[in-house]
Amino acid sequence: MKSIRTAERVSGEASDNFVFQRSLLAYHAAAERIKGDVLEIGTGSGYGIEVVAPHAARFITIDKHVPAVDPARFPGVEFHRATVPPLPFATHSFDCVISFQVIEHIRRDLEFVREIERVLRPGGRFIVTTPNAPMSLTRNPWHVREYTAEELQGLLGSVFPQVEMLGVFGNEKAMAYYEKNRRSVARITRYDILDLQHRLPRRLLQLPYDILNRMNRRKLLRDNTELTGSIRMDDYRLGPVDAACFDLFYIAQK
Repeated sequence: MKSIRTAERVSGEASDNFVFQRSLLAYHAAAERIKGDVLEIGTGSGYGIEVVAPHAARFITIDKHVPAVDPARFPGVEFHRATVPPLPFATHSFDCVISFQVIEHIRRDLEFVREIERVLRPGGRFIVTTPNAPMSLTRNPWHVREYTAEELQGLLGSVFPQVEMLGVFGNEKAMAYYEKNRRSVARITRYDILDLQHRLPRRLLQLPYDILNRMNRRKLLRDNTELTGSIRMDDYRLGPVDAACFDLFYIAQK
């Protein structure tokens, strides 16, 4: 279970609040758009289950790790452990599939999207979020790739006939934190004069990145305690996608 405690996995730790509140918005926005039998791919620590489950007739979650939650708290929710793709479910099994901050980790992303289309029933929806590449501050070696708005549209559009393109935006408070984070990251990466973050294999960079990322977030918390702790889900909103959004929030319909 130690691998779940990487800084790449969103947690309830105070230093993660900026990202955590953004992630909550995605779950609440999805809860307004789902129905019937729902599959979540990439459940993580499971903090979104209580948001989504009440809106689903049947809710199944899948992750490569078992979420550290008490199943008794969520009667009727099924927990599966697997690495995807492929998906271990029959064709036309679900009305909706949701997957947040996962697709950037999937090497065979086209196969991943095709598998989701396969398990969806006609008219079903795939709701996906992923970081917006232009807003990333440095290379994240945990990600196989990051997408621009056009790249994600192209990927989903090659499988689904209809794709709604939205983005997750922050207000002035969220942007103030982002700017402080940008400056802090720039102070760290200025020592990478050989641009090793883009030259070395991802796996060699994951542990150093994880350590520096966690140290940076905790320093930002110490130096900006009030700002960091005051950010709430309401400081984010969905809107038509553009290059300034933090995350891409797309809805593909079969």
